[in-house]
Amino acid sequence: MAARRGRRGVTPPPRLTPLDAPSRYVRSPDGTRIAVFSSGSGSPLVLVHGSAADHTTFRVVGPLFAEHHAVHAIDRRGRGASGDAATYDIRREFDDLAAVVNTIAAEADDGVDVVGHSYGGRVGLGAALLARNLRRLVVYEGAPAPPEQPYQAPDVLPRLIALGRSGPNEELLITFLREIVGMDDEAVAAYRANPVWPLRVAAAPTVVREVEAEASKAAGLDELGKVTIPVLQILGGQSRAEFGRATTELDRRLARGRVVIIEGARHAAHHTHAAEFVRAVESFLASGDMAD
Repeated sequence: MAARRGRRGVTPPPRLTPLDAPSRYVRSPDGTRIAVFSSGSGSPLVLVHGSAADHTTFRVVGPLFAEHHAVHAIDRRGRGASGDAATYDIRREFDDLAAVVNTIAAEADDGVDVVGHSYGGRVGLGAALLARNLRRLVVYEGAPAPPEQPYQAPDVLPRLIALGRSGPNEELLITFLREIVGMDDEAVAAYRANPVWPLRVAAAPTVVREVEAEASKAAGLDELGKVTIPVLQILGGQSRAEFGRATTELDRRLARGRVVIIEGARHAAHHTHAAEFVRAVESFLASGDMAD
């Protein structure tokens, strides 16, 4: 798919992923351009990736969703083909996704559903407080951790910051994957053998700012628990206990929440249990609104 020209005739940034070029760019309120990769037809579905990733994290489930939806996978700011700003604030990510949702909704004359993986799920929750057209939200292990039970030990963030300053990026990424995501040696080795690994290493420095942002009030349970639209949280049955606790705490706060567990899965069910993941999402989207 050839890249489209940007607004005012400006050529978009060069392609930064090995698979395709953006279908379009949506401009966020602060001027940052967010790359959108579209496929399929039907009701609009926006896919939001997690830390150190880009839209290619949905390379397995994206085509499955595209059988029934107009799928729009984004590159979040600071990675892939999207732009960035000098100063990071997670609230700008909320703005980014809200801008994408509202733009797509206006063009489709329909509400937009969102699926967010990990940190992308947290961005989805924040955008749900802003976007008037975000209809339903799926959060896959993206709930904020309770302050008294964080995802990482106290020494992890200082080590990530130090690695972010001095490198190498690969060590930074592996530290994040082991100590926050919970990957074991086998899972890390498999990830390193994947063709997308160089892209993930290149994006590793963005991990630090996102781990720091998780402690902000804007990204916390009490704030994001104010979301009133229907929210499905998906949890891997073999994921870290911390993900389970956070999922439970967020569900307690949501007005219209439900939780689905994919047995045998961990933090990457969209790769390892793709059929079950898609089935859970489609069942939720087909169920209509949920009672309080």
